[in-house]
Amino acid sequence: MNGKHLHEIIDEMKGASNIQDKPWIGSIERRSFLKFFGVAGGGLVLAFSLEGQNSVLAALEEGAESADFVPNVFLRISPDGSILIYSTSPEVGQGIKTAFPMIVAEELDADWSDVQVEQSPIDESIYGRQRAGGSRSIPEGWNQFRRAGAVARAMLVSAAAQQWGVSTADCVTEKSEVIHRRNGQRLGYGELAEKAARLPVPDADSIPLKKSTDYNIIGQRITGVDNYKLVTGEPLFGVDQVVPGMLYAIYEKCPATGGRVESANLDEIRSLSGVKDAFVFEGNGNADELMPGVAIVASSTWAAFDARRHLKVNWDEAEAAKDDSKKAIAQAKKLANETGVQTIRDSGNVDQALNDAHKKLESFYIYPFVSHAPLEPQNCLAWYRDDGTVEIWAPTQAPERAVGGVSNTLNIPKNKISIHLIRAGGGFGRRLFNDSVCEAAAISKRVGAPVKLQWMREDDMGHDFYRVAGFHSLKGAIDSSGKLTGWQDHFITFSSDGKEPVRGGDISETEFPAPLIPNFKLTQTMLPLDTPCGWWRAPRSNGIAFAVQCFLHELALAAGRDHVDFLLEVMGEPQGFEPSEEDALNNRANFSPSRAAGVIKLAAEKANWGGSLPSGRGLGLAFHFSHSGHFAEVVEVSVDKNKKLKIHKVTVAGDVGPIINLSSAENQCEGSVIDGLSTALGLEISIKNGRIQESNFDKYPIMRIGDAPEVAVYFVESNVHPTGLGEPALPPLAPALCNAIFDASGHRVRELPLVKEGFTV
Repeated sequence: MNGKHLHEIIDEMKGASNIQDKPWIGSIERRSFLKFFGVAGGGLVLAFSLEGQNSVLAALEEGAESADFVPNVFLRISPDGSILIYSTSPEVGQGIKTAFPMIVAEELDADWSDVQVEQSPIDESIYGRQRAGGSRSIPEGWNQFRRAGAVARAMLVSAAAQQWGVSTADCVTEKSEVIHRRNGQRLGYGELAEKAARLPVPDADSIPLKKSTDYNIIGQRITGVDNYKLVTGEPLFGVDQVVPGMLYAIYEKCPATGGRVESANLDEIRSLSGVKDAFVFEGNGNADELMPGVAIVASSTWAAFDARRHLKVNWDEAEAAKDDSKKAIAQAKKLANETGVQTIRDSGNVDQALNDAHKKLESFYIYPFVSHAPLEPQNCLAWYRDDGTVEIWAPTQAPERAVGGVSNTLNIPKNKISIHLIRAGGGFGRRLFNDSVCEAAAISKRVGAPVKLQWMREDDMGHDFYRVAGFHSLKGAIDSSGKLTGWQDHFITFSSDGKEPVRGGDISETEFPAPLIPNFKLTQTMLPLDTPCGWWRAPRSNGIAFAVQCFLHELALAAGRDHVDFLLEVMGEPQGFEPSEEDALNNRANFSPSRAAGVIKLAAEKANWGGSLPSGRGLGLAFHFSHSGHFAEVVEVSVDKNKKLKIHKVTVAGDVGPIINLSSAENQCEGSVIDGLSTALGLEISIKNGRIQESNFDKYPIMRIGDAPEVAVYFVESNVHPTGLGEPALPPLAPALCNAIFDASGHRVRELPLVKEGFTV
């Protein structure tokens, strides 16, 4: 390997003169088997042949060199004993850059201290899906990375057995060494690397994987591989990227989506100190890519920001958004007592259940638009070169979508675009959209130089893809035994085309608790909206859970039942419903009443549910199933006579299958709790005449560290295919908090954020 990194090998492979003679290059399938290829004198390289066995072996039989093969390469063992593992998905704080290599290292039986981790190159034709969203990285990568490590370990064992002249059954592995069972001889992986690289490739399916009881790395607390760099301020983020000759840019868009530039004082802006150019883009009409606006390009970020203060734009708003969130709330309230225009689910006989009910309950719940507000505002460094190629450095959650967006924006082929995946300072779904990337690329092409585009906080707040607001007009029926027998929900959401809900604004016919209630009716009405919306942490469930789980608490109290007992009865008899591997890979793991009951009981037990509390203090519980994760949470809160809240503790119980990195898993749950609390307490995006009214954190008050509660996290590690953790721990928080407020004060919260009902912290 001569010390080369894997991305350099891949680049050489792509540039090989005989690449057209290898039909398997670039035509790969995600679910194929792991294979190896040898590199003379360079150690053991693990490839992931996404097409299958024959193409890899054929290349080996032809005596192919490394430059002749394009694998999904993510493991290298060098003769010096170092182990390089590539992480293939974007790192946005969820810990995947550490988790993926842990899976490989576990099956490899590596000493974690020998492992070095790097971000892989971006090329979905080689690596498969490279995206951070929907809590899908772990379920999609689990078996791929396990097999990678297992096959590598098997080959190292074979190499050692040959060298010692013994059976592989006489050999075991431990901490990057192969050990002879009888005489205790040891050979390090580095010593075996070259020999192992020359061995025949075993079938991945023939290699047994470890049992969970034998794990040494998975399930432990492993510090993030970038943590030292983070705390010492190394340049890891988009805002840190620098290339020679780079210019700096800002991009001013109409405050109301869809507005166009009528005129601007460009000559004045161009005359300002440090300004290199200022110009107008008409845009391509796609809010995901390039909307109309004014670009200012300067010699420094400060010069660009300063020039912006002098910019005067007259906007043509004839086709701009005219949305008004207050009017939408009023319209939804008028619709509350009606049945929705569309029927999504109608099982049993809800009308009969409501008519026969011993007790009937009706409630109307409201949750607002919210912003992603990542700590690092959107930014991108783009370099359009004279040969028509574009090189991009971007903190994106969806790099291939960024490539597609730039291709559309500049009308150039995707193969002319390369992208470097940069660690992001928060994503939460915002960086699934790549408008800043398209803007930077377009500006770079216009000025003929590398350009770093930097958004300000006001840009990030004013031009987000917001979590959509929603409304639920709910009715529930309780029979004489206190059992929930009927449920009706008129869900009021938004649509930009009158045909489908906006992104993140839909609801499924199987949304909890639909499958569990015999008489269930779900209808939908869509209000018009032109303001862009998108996927915010735990899309759909982040709002739906508030209404559903609070209403379940209302029903439990109306039935005179303990909330935990009531929820467990709703779950019904224990049933398996365990996900198939295919379901888990696609994050379609089925809801399991047994797993739901398990986390509800665990959360209640750990929070001392039913115990005595001081006056003015209450406990609230909520469960929700989302993104294949089962989570229950209990909030302990105090409420004084002035509606001032003190959140003492949040207890979290989750079931997402095996935990990869306990440190990261706890961190994600703690982050979900803080994010959920912050949003429930005081965050709302309001819209007037198409304009966002909250421009910075002075009007969008993120929770301060002094108000953060103690968070205790517990996991039920069921033996199923693991699912993700970035999303499902958030939805139960808001309803658990609101149920706790009722327990402490008797005040029922039906509209978020809590400041709208007079609560403060």
